Amino acid sequence: MPPENTGHSVLPTSLCGYSAMLIHEMTEDECRAELGRTDFGRLACVRDGDPYIVPVNFSYDGQYLYGITTLGQKVEWMRNNPLVCLEIDARPDPDHWMSVLVFGRYEEIPDTPASQPLRAHALEVLQKRTAWWEPACVPNGENGRRPPIFYRIEIEQMSGRRGMPSAI
Repeated sequence: MPPENTGHSVLPTSLCGYSAMLIHEMTEDECRAELGRTDFGRLACVRDGDPYIVPVNFSYDGQYLYGITTLGQKVEWMRNNPLVCLEIDARPDPDHWMSVLVFGRYEEIPDTPASQPLRAHALEVLQKRTAWWEPACVPNGENGRRPPIFYRIEIEQMSGRRGMPSAI
């Protein structure tokens, strides 16, 4: 008789000589809590079937992920295809790790009078993070300083897993 599905996976001790590992499927609340504690991840986008992934700083307000950047490949690709994926992770030691995937939709927040309340909110959320303005507002070599682009990601789906030693 197969074991009961508890939302956990256990790797046997004999597998590759490693100790047993418990893999926990995180709840949406656990994923959201990790997003609230984290301000750095990897943002993936796709254009014409080609993937592109970049490290990004972000802030989370409980509903949206907010970021600031400048015009470049990432923005051009997200304008073309707003479906994106953000990954965050942590591995404080080899026996403990966490990973969360967020699937969502890119939305640029233009510098227009109608968007000022949303830009003000984005700025308020971003300012809770240290060095929130980097790298968007740092001169970029030969290109100099470019105007910042505020954006947010509407979260459509998320999932996460956490690994830890099993008590078995």
